[in-house]
Amino acid sequence: MSRTLDHPLTWYALHDSTHVSVRGYRCRGGPTAEEHSDNHNIVLLRRGVFQKHVGRQSLTADVNQALFFAKGSTYRVSHPLDGGNRGTVFTLAPHALRDMLSDFDPARADQPDQPFPFASGPCESGVFWRHRQFLRRLEAAGAQPPLDPMWRDETVLHLMADILAAAFARHSAPQKRRRGDTCVDHADRAEAAKSYLACRMGESITLDDVARHVHTSPFHLSRVFRQHTGVPVHRYLTRLRLRAALERLADGVRDLTALALELGYASHSHFTDTFRREFGRTPSDMRRALSRRPLAEVSKNPEV
Repeated sequence: MSRTLDHPLTWYALHDSTHVSVRGYRCRGGPTAEEHSDNHNIVLLRRGVFQKHVGRQSLTADVNQALFFAKGSTYRVSHPLDGGNRGTVFTLAPHALRDMLSDFDPARADQPDQPFPFASGPCESGVFWRHRQFLRRLEAAGAQPPLDPMWRDETVLHLMADILAAAFARHSAPQKRRRGDTCVDHADRAEAAKSYLACRMGESITLDDVARHVHTSPFHLSRVFRQHTGVPVHRYLTRLRLRAALERLADGVRDLTALALELGYASHSHFTDTFRREFGRTPSDMRRALSRRPLAEVSKNPEV
């Protein structure tokens, strides 16, 4: 992925092998930029939000999803929220990508120029956690004995396979047949709702607020949003808040009450209860775990 304008974008290498390469990036935001994908890339965000524009269609990219970029594609990127974004770009070697596609959609394995029939897919809580744990181990490797190259390859390949499996499952789910213009309208409203949630996740948001913003009824928004993203509006917002909390804890934030209020929770106890249900431990326990290397495993399946 490369930009045609001089923007504050920093890249750093994390892993490279004959099967897959992993790069991290930091973007400080800025005006709309045109970008070009130099490989078939899968992107996971760690924090922040950006919007990808292709023609008249827009996609809001945040920590709740995986993004897919086909080689040779050109698109524009804008930043609806100050602070930029940070993420990871995974590039599978052609043979590795072909092997994975043959498991999910054999026809796609024979179309090397068009491997992704979707622009985004779900990033479930388990995948989000494994991505974050993998990155912390890579970034801490300089202070430890070298990580086993086989472990690194296997970890990334399994992660990518699970991301692709979820995307194919999400986009192949049976849906009621609709006219093309109706599908576009629904997608546009869902994307606008995602952008609204990402930009205001620290505020007290009601379903009415989001529905008014996208010019539809609360019922219609709830139905369309779930069809488009696979989760209810309230669950999507909760994931945005908790994943932002995890990054802040990793940064060493000390005042958990202030963090809870900053992320839109009414109290420290509400934040703690919600965080424990998602990640299997309290924010204070997680902060201690994040201060150690390597990162400890979550004590239970984070999917709730």
